[in-house]
Amino acid sequence: MLNKNEIIAESDSIGFHDIGFTSAEPFHDQRRLLESMGDSYEIFKKTGLDLVQGTDPENMLPGAKTIIVLLDNYFNKSYPMPLENNFGRCYLDDDRVTKDGLSIRIKKFRDFLRNHGIESKVPSNLPYRVAAARAGLGNYGKNCLFFSNKAAGKSSFVLPFAILIDHEFEPDKPSGGIGCPEWCRNACVAACPTRALKGDGTIDPKKCISYMTYFGREITPLESREPMGMYVYGCDICQNVCPRNRAWLAREMPINEKVLTKAPDFDLKKLLHMDREYFSAKIYPHMFYMSADSIWKWKMNTARVMGNSLDKKYVPDLIKAFNENDDTRVLGMIAWALGQIGGEESENALREFVMDEKLKNELMRKKNVIG
Repeated sequence: MLNKNEIIAESDSIGFHDIGFTSAEPFHDQRRLLESMGDSYEIFKKTGLDLVQGTDPENMLPGAKTIIVLLDNYFNKSYPMPLENNFGRCYLDDDRVTKDGLSIRIKKFRDFLRNHGIESKVPSNLPYRVAAARAGLGNYGKNCLFFSNKAAGKSSFVLPFAILIDHEFEPDKPSGGIGCPEWCRNACVAACPTRALKGDGTIDPKKCISYMTYFGREITPLESREPMGMYVYGCDICQNVCPRNRAWLAREMPINEKVLTKAPDFDLKKLLHMDREYFSAKIYPHMFYMSADSIWKWKMNTARVMGNSLDKKYVPDLIKAFNENDDTRVLGMIAWALGQIGGEESENALREFVMDEKLKNELMRKKNVIG
């Protein structure tokens, strides 16, 4: 039978940046937290991700004895600046659909366990960050993210993966708690434009920019449009300002060639005009929280970003997109974006749009659509 040192050595040889062990006992505190949040996490359940069920490992692997947590650094190489400005870094090289990177290493690790008589499962609804803390791998920030004890310069640019196994190993000493230095004056809380962070290690998910970019069901509220800034999908503001991340952000890194290759596919103009075929082939394999039925949300987010750019070069594309779309949420945001950018061309277009039948009902329902 394998011992812990052999498993640790294998994880290191495969390329993981840290590993920890904890028991497969239920996460009672996490369950109570989720239940106290009311409908804030209901959206996850609607997508098939039952987070409450995930607080009891027995639900996913009957007879589970241990949770092995692998920690991976997802920010080893730099990304093209336009992509970093518009998309959260953790999504730029995500292979949960393409299965051509991290997934291969996880499979290799699980094959190693299986070849030595240990069965495993990797449930997507386990509380990975809580498991990582219980396995002694790090602590939390006031931005609600997990910070490693040693990987990625002790930063939050890490992804924990919890693997349930049917064999018992001695658990590591738990860590956890808020690890922010006392001298930090809540940099992340102050920097969050939508005031999603509460300052006590909790967050209002419905105010989080990341949450709003992919889980919102209506047109983005007027008061949130400017604060959401240039993010189409995801957000890194609280990570960028965090003093604990500065050492890692200051490092010189080689460019991520894989991401560089796909960068043209995420050009804002292409996103604004894309059809289902383009979305399915170019976008969904990398950023998959929204299905093809939510292309309207991609276009709405893109129009908002164009508006916040204040760049007149986007005006012709916004006008063209208005004539391409029927979804009033997209049309409303295009109108708002043109109002933000301003100028004669935008103003003339808005005068024409205001009488367009596609937008009339929306204007009657929400008088603040265009500002």
